[in-house]
Amino acid sequence: QVQVVESGGGLVQAGGSLRLSCAASGIIGSINAMGWYRQAPGKQRELVATDTSGGSTDYADTVKGRFTISRDNAKNTVYLEMSSLKPEDTALYYCRVEYMRGITQYASWGQGTQVTVSS
Repeated sequence: QVQVVESGGGLVQAGGSLRLSCAASGIIGSINAMGWYRQAPGKQRELVATDTSGGSTDYADTVKGRFTISRDNAKNTVYLEMSSLKPEDTALYYCRVEYMRGITQYASWGQGTQVTVSS
C-alpha cells in the first residue's frame, strides 16, 4: 500500500523559515514527479513547487526566490525549504507523488501538514 507522509509544519513568525519533508513508501515502480501543493481556508488547492524525475523544478510565482524544493531519490523523500515566510503562506501543505506501476501512472496525496505564519 502506497503511503505519503508529510512532516515539518508548524507555527512561525513572518520572516522565519520552515522545512517540510515528505516520505513516500510502498511504491514498487519508479517515481516520476514529487511536489508540494497548499490550500488555504476558503481557497482552492494550488501548486507550490514540483520536482520531476529528470531533475527539473517548477515554482509558483508567489514563492519563487523564497522556497526551494529538493529530492532524495534513495529515500523517496522530497523537501520544501521555506524562508522569508509571509502570513499569506499560511495553509495546509500537501505532498503529491506521481509514480508508475507497469505502464500506468498513478498519483497519491499525503494528509497534509499545517503551516501557520503569524504577522
